[in-house]
Amino acid sequence: MTITSPAFENAQAIPSQFTCDGDDAHPLLNIRDVPESAQSLALIMDDPDSPTGTWVHWTMWNIDPTATQIAEGEVPEGAVEGQTTFDKTGYGGPCPGSGTHRYFFKLYALDVKLRLSSEADKAALAAALEGHVVAYADLMGTYMRA
Repeated sequence: MTITSPAFENAQAIPSQFTCDGDDAHPLLNIRDVPESAQSLALIMDDPDSPTGTWVHWTMWNIDPTATQIAEGEVPEGAVEGQTTFDKTGYGGPCPGSGTHRYFFKLYALDVKLRLSSEADKAALAAALEGHVVAYADLMGTYMRA
């Protein structure tokens, strides 16, 4: 399974339009080679370089496993977005205080659909993923504010 974006290559800079310095909408994400056994997909985007600990920028689950992309700035039909470190649901783009940070888009193929409300945070999502991941892929981008 793979996750890519036409907006940036793995381990390269995320364009500012997808950050707090721009439109703050998530980039288009392409998904390939999801196992046929997958019942749903889940996504976590986080920044492990935050000085306050890993900062969660986006969580989403119950993405259709036949989806081949997540359109820029859109939530796929039937998917649920969860709570972030910004204390809200939905995407919150890169916005580091200083230095270059890494942002990981982590995609999980699951053997179940999750029964979580949009009040769930990354910890609740991670607990729900336990024992249900059939494939994993990630995409990492960097960002440094000018």
